[in-house]
Amino acid sequence: MNSIPQVGELAPDFSIFAQDGNQVNLATFAGKWLVLYFYPKDNTPGCTTEAKDFTCLKSDFTELGATVVGVSPDSVKSHGKFINKQELSLILLSDPEHQVAEAYGVWQLKKFMGKEYMGVVRSTFLIDPKRAIAHVWSNLRVKGHAENVLAKLRELSR
Repeated sequence: MNSIPQVGELAPDFSIFAQDGNQVNLATFAGKWLVLYFYPKDNTPGCTTEAKDFTCLKSDFTELGATVVGVSPDSVKSHGKFINKQELSLILLSDPEHQVAEAYGVWQLKKFMGKEYMGVVRSTFLIDPKRAIAHVWSNLRVKGHAENVLAKLRELSR
């Protein structure tokens, strides 16, 4: 099990597919800020709220030179449906083998109603234009999270 990358470390590279079927890797965002957020599942209440909150603030992130990208184990097709149904304007990456989640240390043992299973721990990484981890939120609460990320980006991008 990989540990979560720490502030100052280089962000782990990845190469997976987005909802439009295009392959995306870390270099796709070179020279820009990247908000890379990991969430458990499309069309679930918390994940929908988080995606909608990031969508609402998209222009603010764009103004600061940042792209918001979500990652979950769902399929490319599921991501496409999720985006259409919820009117999202985000890039969503499909990580069915959880290689990216493992590289970022967010594929962990979880417990729900007495059962243990492996899954994505909701986490967000703010990655600077030089590919270094600038801030990490792990095992976070959805309410107010997108605003917190935006505030941290404003602080660090000055």
